[in-house]
Amino acid sequence: MKWLRYDAGSGPRHGRLADTATIETMDGSPFGPLRPTGERVALASVRLLAPVEPRRVFGIGLNYVDHIREVGAKTPSIPLVFMKPDSAVVGHEAPVVYPRVGANVHYEAELAVVIGRKARRITADRAREVVFGYTCANDVSERVIQGQEMAMGSLVVGKGFDTFCPLGPWIETGVDPSDLRIRARVNGATRQDSRTSDLLFGVEALVCYLSQAITLEPGDVILTGTPAGVGPVVPGDTMEIDIEGIGVLRNPVVAETAPPR
Repeated sequence: MKWLRYDAGSGPRHGRLADTATIETMDGSPFGPLRPTGERVALASVRLLAPVEPRRVFGIGLNYVDHIREVGAKTPSIPLVFMKPDSAVVGHEAPVVYPRVGANVHYEAELAVVIGRKARRITADRAREVVFGYTCANDVSERVIQGQEMAMGSLVVGKGFDTFCPLGPWIETGVDPSDLRIRARVNGATRQDSRTSDLLFGVEALVCYLSQAITLEPGDVILTGTPAGVGPVVPGDTMEIDIEGIGVLRNPVVAETAPPR
């Protein structure tokens, strides 16, 4: 089942895809009581929003074996966790803003896990019970600032600019995340092409690890890491994150404009 948020001109609504071209509108949200309204709208007629409004976005660094080799890093013994602010979250087709202070902005294709119910100290074998579904993510990163931060043991601003966390186009609940093809394209050219079976710490391990310290809440998002092949984008480029069984998340890159005086 594909769950989404959209705006048809009167504000955000929740719905699910009834078929490839039609949305069945729902009252409520996927994390609470839901009631079909009987209304249907054409997918092509609406603006898709980020499929979830997360209070927290957890990122995981160095979590694909091929990416660890690519950058020559030491293999982590525990998940390397950072966080992105909710102001970084945008939806399908929303512009990603290349900041005026940016010098080297990269795309990062990632599988995102959406938590469906409260979870504390969940075991790995029960982790999928608290997962609502999965969506595509792009962990956009400004590498110069990221490098400066990491040299001092920090990681916030380089990953946290507004618009630096596209999610979408919807949440897929009926997919097994253990071996999905994941790709990134820039202007139609494939830049990343891997499978989630290359993850060092899989979905179950990440949910288990985080929940030992943090009570996970419905709507929380875990970005599971990016494979080899990350690289730069510039204003005018279009990024696509394509994950098997889920869909394609597409976002243009635009230059930040000067604020009005």
